[in-house]
Amino acid sequence: MIKYILGIIAAIILGLFSWLIYLYLSLRFDIDKLVNYKPPLTTQFYDKNGELVANIFEKENRVYVDYKDIPPRVIEALLAIEDTQFFEHSGINLDAISRALIKDIKAGKLVEGASTLTQQLVKNILLTREKKIMRKIKEALLALRVEQVLTKEEILERYLNQVYFGHGYYGIRTAALGYFKKDLYELSLKEIAILVGLPKAPSFYDPTRNLKFTLARANQVVNRLKTLGWINESEFQEAIDFTPEVYNQTLTKNKAPYVIDYAFKELKKSIPNIKEEGYTINLTIDLKAQEIARKALDLSYNNIIKRDKYFRSLAYKNLEIFPMELIEEQESFTKTLNGGLISIENKTGKIISMVGGIDYKESTFNRVVQSKRQPGSAVKPFIYQQALDLGYSPASMIADISRTYEFDDEETEKANENTKEETAQEDASLDDNIEEESTKKRWQPKNYEENYKGLISLREALVHSRNLATINLVNDIGIDVVYRGLKNYSLEDMPFDLSITLGSFGISPIDLSQSYSMFSNGGIQVKPYIVNSITNRYKQTVNFEPEEKFVTTPEQSYLMTTMLTEVVRNGTGRMAKVGGIEIAGKTGTTNNNIDAWFCGFSPTLQTIIWFGNDNNKPMRKSETGGRSSGPAFAYFYKNYLKIHPEIKREFTKPAEVKTTILNGQKEYYTETSKLPLNKSRLLEKNQIQF
Repeated sequence: MIKYILGIIAAIILGLFSWLIYLYLSLRFDIDKLVNYKPPLTTQFYDKNGELVANIFEKENRVYVDYKDIPPRVIEALLAIEDTQFFEHSGINLDAISRALIKDIKAGKLVEGASTLTQQLVKNILLTREKKIMRKIKEALLALRVEQVLTKEEILERYLNQVYFGHGYYGIRTAALGYFKKDLYELSLKEIAILVGLPKAPSFYDPTRNLKFTLARANQVVNRLKTLGWINESEFQEAIDFTPEVYNQTLTKNKAPYVIDYAFKELKKSIPNIKEEGYTINLTIDLKAQEIARKALDLSYNNIIKRDKYFRSLAYKNLEIFPMELIEEQESFTKTLNGGLISIENKTGKIISMVGGIDYKESTFNRVVQSKRQPGSAVKPFIYQQALDLGYSPASMIADISRTYEFDDEETEKANENTKEETAQEDASLDDNIEEESTKKRWQPKNYEENYKGLISLREALVHSRNLATINLVNDIGIDVVYRGLKNYSLEDMPFDLSITLGSFGISPIDLSQSYSMFSNGGIQVKPYIVNSITNRYKQTVNFEPEEKFVTTPEQSYLMTTMLTEVVRNGTGRMAKVGGIEIAGKTGTTNNNIDAWFCGFSPTLQTIIWFGNDNNKPMRKSETGGRSSGPAFAYFYKNYLKIHPEIKREFTKPAEVKTTILNGQKEYYTETSKLPLNKSRLLEKNQIQF
């Protein structure tokens, strides 16, 4: 009988042993996920100075840290509170299991765990958290297997990067950066104690929610270190007495949301898994300049609102009852008012700042990239540059006289919609005089002042934004020639008629910025871009370079710069003037003051600013490109000079550009753009009669 019982017991033990061996062997394939550890990682964006701009991630916010970069004190604190014998055991701690088993038997249920760090890692990555015998058996067997294929250091590295530390932070480095705004090597002993105490109950011990309990748990860690003799009395007392500052930060820490949205959309085209692969993305933007740009846009926005309130008060003055029509009319001028700003480096096209709207929380729509608005007279420099490259000079004379044009109905409507522009005092409008004759309509544009200056120089025409002179210049050059030229300047979706003279097509600020770079960069267009480099989790880096397009020579481009500088000094762009630095630029105001632009540049930096209503309703007559956008431009450059006083202040004249005194004024010319003929010969040549 005894032999029979012993046989049964032996068979059971043998069967159990065989089952454990089978289970152990069957689980060996399960640890591949742990051996080839590749957790989802947070992608981080940095500005040009190395300052964090934002984090983006799919589900888990995790910033990885290699074992070699983990301070020894972090390892000591972790082992002290979680697994003191970690470097002695082979994956399971039999002494701890025995103690826990006795407590579980007394309680009649599972009340205490005895998991080693290896078992905890296995549970976190390969198993569930449920407290069942089978899960514990698998956990122990897998822990034994893991210890055979990974070193202790590799296990610790995986553990400290995998574990959840509360508040949406996965991994100890993420938690350090989040709770304390410090990297691991900057942490105090108390801060380390707080972090290693969190995995036991991360939500409960979250220091942003329950600091009292967090500190109590951290003190347990410090006491344990003292008991083990791993810290001295002085270190112990200092840690116990210290209460660190804890930050309750957003997980993304997004300091430039319009920038990040744009960069993310651009990168996602070629990197679909960008939110999970832990890329380090170095952007071209300067966060300090970005903040200045945001404030500049706010400044002009608030000024527009103030002017609107003033005019609204005048409209309501002496009225006891406001008709609904009057209220709606007055509200419409700023009801959906918004703006956008983009600054790039002249030479490279690197985007230094981009503000896609007044308030990202109110609207994530990026007006710099997504909105296509009519540029108005901001298109004129391209027409005048074409004239210069065809042999005209800034001193060449063109006719500022009225002409009558015949159009079909559809063409007339198009031209009539785009005849309002700026004048010498401020941006203004062209009136039109249309007469019907059979199936044709006659269009006779007029200057805002209803006067004509006869022959004026290209320089004067551009400085004071003379519409009639510009229209006549286009007629002289030829609409087909102008159209092809504008296409070559990267301007798209234009109508093939005279309305392009006044910017009757839609363009985004970022695209207009690319086109304008031909002026700021000496005849070479550069495409705006926002990513300097990308580094993946394996430390492989891809760098991005400028995309250039030759348009005209430096000397021809410089002629335009002298004209645009005069626009800011004495013309429609006077409100964009900044002391101590040369500024060149052009205003743009479309029909009924729907769009207000200022496009300008210094010797090193170019900025495009736009204001208007999102619903394309007119602003007030006072809101011109010079008045609405000019002050924002001036504010940006004035304050940019404070953070970058070293930047170049004056434009450099190419050696091929010559100067002379003409009619008492300094004038510039080149071999291509020679000085004009005398006035009498010019009149004879053009057959103009007064």
